[in-house]
Amino acid sequence: MSIQVLERTMKVLDVLADQPHPVSLKDIAALTQLHASTAHRILNDLAVGRYVERVNNGMYQLGIRLLELGALVKDRLNVRDVAHDYLQTLHHLTGQTVNLSIQQGDDIVYIDRAWSERSGMQVVRAIGGRAPLHLTSVGKLFLASADARFVRAYATRTGLSGNTRNSLTDLERLERDLSFVRRHGYARDNEELELGVRCISAGIYDDSGKLVAGLSISAPAERLQEEWVDMLVSTAAKISGALGYE
Repeated sequence: MSIQVLERTMKVLDVLADQPHPVSLKDIAALTQLHASTAHRILNDLAVGRYVERVNNGMYQLGIRLLELGALVKDRLNVRDVAHDYLQTLHHLTGQTVNLSIQQGDDIVYIDRAWSERSGMQVVRAIGGRAPLHLTSVGKLFLASADARFVRAYATRTGLSGNTRNSLTDLERLERDLSFVRRHGYARDNEELELGVRCISAGIYDDSGKLVAGLSISAPAERLQEEWVDMLVSTAAKISGALGYE
């Protein structure tokens, strides 16, 4: 019986969440397929806890308590904690190293990784390691999300120094690559940070739509497969959804 009450309560909350304006008892009962008296009792109990607010003319809307709880959930969400299991799953599907990185200044910083011996390459940069934005696929995600003035200032500050013969060391080539990222929604590193290693990455966004991290697959250059792109983008989207992004 208690489970049934919870199910009915969640139906009521879902109906209120789906409607942009306050809803009448009659409409709530119809949309939840509950008897009006049952819906009324649930609404009264929810109103006591401030989960629902009764407004003028007997209409109902979601209450302030849900906003308070939502703020707590947001504060306690940690992108590394949320993403960890997704990294492991993507690693098992591809057999390659999967990284989670964030931006700090002019670098990306690796904050988590799923890796095993079967990945076929040694991990050079440990958790906490850094790399320049323009030499990494995740870094390009952050540069592509920034405005043109930031990218130009970044190029001036860093001089776009390279690590390999493939590194993008002039602004025009970098801007072409960033245009690709904006068009396609993912980024590439074609042996630009390390010879013999290619990467693809997709962005992770929070509930405000801000790019907060990048998910990447690193593989020996000859092993990187195009079919992993959709898998990568889908996984990044799931992590973003878990952070509240719609």
